[in-house]
Amino acid sequence: MDSLLYPTYFPNITHFAVMVQSDAFWFEVSDNYQKQCFRNRTEIYGANGKLALTVPVSYTQNNRQLYKDVKIANNNNWQQLHLKSLQSAYSMSPFFEFYIDDLMPIFEKRFDFIMDLNLQCFELLNESLQLDLKPQFTEKFDQNPKGMRDFRSMVQRNYSMNDLNSYVQVFTEKHGFMSNLSILDLLFNQGPSSSLYLNTLKINSNA
Repeated sequence: MDSLLYPTYFPNITHFAVMVQSDAFWFEVSDNYQKQCFRNRTEIYGANGKLALTVPVSYTQNNRQLYKDVKIANNNNWQQLHLKSLQSAYSMSPFFEFYIDDLMPIFEKRFDFIMDLNLQCFELLNESLQLDLKPQFTEKFDQNPKGMRDFRSMVQRNYSMNDLNSYVQVFTEKHGFMSNLSILDLLFNQGPSSSLYLNTLKINSNA
């Protein structure tokens, strides 16, 4: 069945599983931007536990902006800070060195818009996972889309998701298994087995 969801910054595992398991999927690119969500944020497993990486954006709630029009606040070194955080968290993981070079355009290229950054994240992950996912894009916002599963609520930070099947993470012995982190956590720890893991997850939608 078709699915509808947002492009996000290094999507979490269930987000990516939806794309893998769908007959076809659509990226919602026609709505207004909302703060405090995963469109510009991802979560990884650091030495001290869960760590959020947030891309700064220039946005105010007073002026409604389309998602595609929201600019990144590039007046700090957020890309280098995120890269250093990933290196600190995953340099000892089995597949970090295998994949990190493929993802470097995210940290070396200047992106002006958060939408462009997120779509580039998707493309690089699609290649790294050796998938052939081909999204379609909405042309107008539909509050109640017909004929597809609506996963847009996954972008909310309070989205409720059952614990996923565990796999070995770098700091498992220190903090235990952490569920549904960024797809990067799965990729760096499981490597080529990641696509199989994504296909085994059971995902429920609100549609």
